[in-house]
Amino acid sequence: MNKSGDNICVHCGADCGKHPVVWNDMLFCCNGCKTVYQLLNENKLYNYYNLDDTPGIKLETTEFGNKYAFLDKDEIKEKLISFSEGGISKIKLYIPVIHCASCIWLLENLHTINKDIKHSFVNFTKKEVDITFDESRISLRKVVELLSSLHYIPDLSMSLSDKDNDSKSYKKLLYKIGVAGFVFVNVMTYSLPAYFNGEPLEEGLQSLLSILSYILVIPVVFFSGSDYYISAFKNLLKKSISIDLPIALGIIVLFLVSSYEILFTGGQGYCDSLSGLIFFLLVGKWYQGKTYEALSFDRNYKSYFPIAVTKINKQIEESVLLENIKADDELLIRNKELIPADAILVDGEGMIDYSFVTGESSPVLKKAGDFIYAGGRQMGGIVKIKVKKEVSQSHLTKLWNQDTTYEKPSDSLKSLSDKISKYFTLIIVGIAVLGFAYWMFAGETHTAIFVFTAVLIVACPCALALSIPFTFGNTMRLFGKKGLYIKNTNVIERLSHVDTIVFDKTGTLTKPNESKIVFLGDKLTDAETDAVFSLAKQSTHPLSIAVSHYYKNRAYHQPVHVVEVAGRGIFGKVNGLDIKLGSEEYVTNTEAIREQAESVVYASIDNKLIGYYKISNLYRDGFEKVITILKKDFELYLISGDNDSESENLAEYFGKDNMLFNQKPGDKAEFIEALQGKGHTVLMTGDGLNDAGALMQSDVALTIADKVYHFSPASDAVLEADKFQDLASFIRFTNTSLNIVKVSFLISFLYNIIGIAFAITGNLSPIIAAILMPISSVSVVAFATFVTRAMGRK
Repeated sequence: MNKSGDNICVHCGADCGKHPVVWNDMLFCCNGCKTVYQLLNENKLYNYYNLDDTPGIKLETTEFGNKYAFLDKDEIKEKLISFSEGGISKIKLYIPVIHCASCIWLLENLHTINKDIKHSFVNFTKKEVDITFDESRISLRKVVELLSSLHYIPDLSMSLSDKDNDSKSYKKLLYKIGVAGFVFVNVMTYSLPAYFNGEPLEEGLQSLLSILSYILVIPVVFFSGSDYYISAFKNLLKKSISIDLPIALGIIVLFLVSSYEILFTGGQGYCDSLSGLIFFLLVGKWYQGKTYEALSFDRNYKSYFPIAVTKINKQIEESVLLENIKADDELLIRNKELIPADAILVDGEGMIDYSFVTGESSPVLKKAGDFIYAGGRQMGGIVKIKVKKEVSQSHLTKLWNQDTTYEKPSDSLKSLSDKISKYFTLIIVGIAVLGFAYWMFAGETHTAIFVFTAVLIVACPCALALSIPFTFGNTMRLFGKKGLYIKNTNVIERLSHVDTIVFDKTGTLTKPNESKIVFLGDKLTDAETDAVFSLAKQSTHPLSIAVSHYYKNRAYHQPVHVVEVAGRGIFGKVNGLDIKLGSEEYVTNTEAIREQAESVVYASIDNKLIGYYKISNLYRDGFEKVITILKKDFELYLISGDNDSESENLAEYFGKDNMLFNQKPGDKAEFIEALQGKGHTVLMTGDGLNDAGALMQSDVALTIADKVYHFSPASDAVLEADKFQDLASFIRFTNTSLNIVKVSFLISFLYNIIGIAFAITGNLSPIIAAILMPISSVSVVAFATFVTRAMGRK
């Protein structure tokens, strides 16, 4: 309910006028705001009103009619929809009005407004939203109409266009610099006689030069400086204050004062300062862009991303990196492996889980000849696919970056930066107004105008905002070159806070492809041996891989069906034989009774136990050194689904009380949750498949990548196996990165304090302020980048 005397719209904060719309004793400025409020209220989206003081977005109540009817045409849908499978479709839309936290929050909660929208993700910097929806229940047209009704009107021309819009805007910036530069040179030429004379010229000549300067400066103000006014105005309409506001205010004040002096008092005005100010601001903007481009880190990882797949080359299986996969190559995809590229299913029955792409985990049945999208995961036996499009590592990496299925707590440092930046502009405008008032009362009108403009221009929170992405971004790049691949910059800060590390044993501390294996049991016939080999080959579990390598020269037969139970075993029918491989409890349906000295895999055929495989593990190179170093700074735990046969050997490194064996996947996740309940920040290292639950629960999830690497979206970071001995160094360097960010913050604060001090005392002209502003941002970014790289070399 509105407070007595208030006439403010509950939803958007605007004045309701003389005839407010009333609903439930609450006032609204229009029916649109009332409708959105009701919509949010019905769907229990109350937090929307806690995100900002006035977060509301008005609703356009006009009917859309046939405005978006063209979106029902198949040729248009094909251009816009990037993924469509089993009724689930995915689209990326450019929405230029996205401007604040409440916009992001509402757009990422579309699924609560319309249940047929499954998932939505906002890229704030690009003003894009990725929407996954059930096309069998809501059409593309209806999705766009829903967004438009919430006043988030998509720019479909941008979404459909294949043109490089960055290039177009870059050219426009150069045109604006050209105009401002031409005028600045000419206006300075007109002003030089007065500068060298030390006093105004003869009145008639001075008036002529001043008017010429004024005429020349008009296109600079209204063309070259237009971006600043438009940005500031649009943000003000949305009740948001941007960094462009003080710049726009400074330009407008100089222009209005110059107009008054030249047109009404015959004075000289400030055309030289005004044209110089805009020229140097635009040059700084161009220079910033070029510098950031040169210093920017590789967000797509390119060849660094270590996903390897099994390629069939002349009937021989070989492991190759994604970058070497070409169209028409044939690949083998095992249970739970990722489909790396758009492809056609050649052989086998596919059960494709597209949860990595759409967030929906219901598998889609695929038969030979069917099309499969990149990013799907096979959830059954081995299938053979033929690649139809070039592999896009950037596509898979982007899916990984944007995946919110395994969302972790947000980083506190970035939240602090965002809060500071939010109030920065308001504080600067306040200081500028106070400085202006002081000098006006002192009778120094000229100084007051320069102080007001210089304070607004010289202060800039950009350096503060850019410190985190450039420091952590370059840390990601350095780690990538050294063999550690980080999901996104948020992971860096979480990694720096880690105080507890939990290790899985099999496939993490041990080498999955280097095991000594012995079979104890009944003698198998050739048909039985082939069947065991064929089933073991379906799984990516390290112990299954060991069994399949043991029989690597046997004949392969496609199983009729395959079921794998994480942490327990695998079952399938091969050549009419029911085969089970796994733990004793899973294979025999009884409690484990044997004490083993090694890892074991039990086997049964047609429900009869035939024996078991004893597997002796080899630990990774540098294992002892890594554990010894980590023990100094972290609490270490070992948690394994395997038996405790090696507990005595490992107790030296972990201690008897810090080891748990015979743990199921759910047990591992519960153990990590218990550690977090005690206030620990936990790093979990696992194989990414059987440990997915524990990885999701941990603060940072790390998987180890061997030559044949089975990618897991649940991981926050991927470490190449031969870099395992450097794990301690990687974790230590995240603390170095955090310190670099803090120093960058300090530099940014010092720059603003010193710059504002000079400006408010009248010792800084607007032109010098315009030169200093971009230099400050570039210098902080350069510091963060080069220091990060220098420390990385050490």
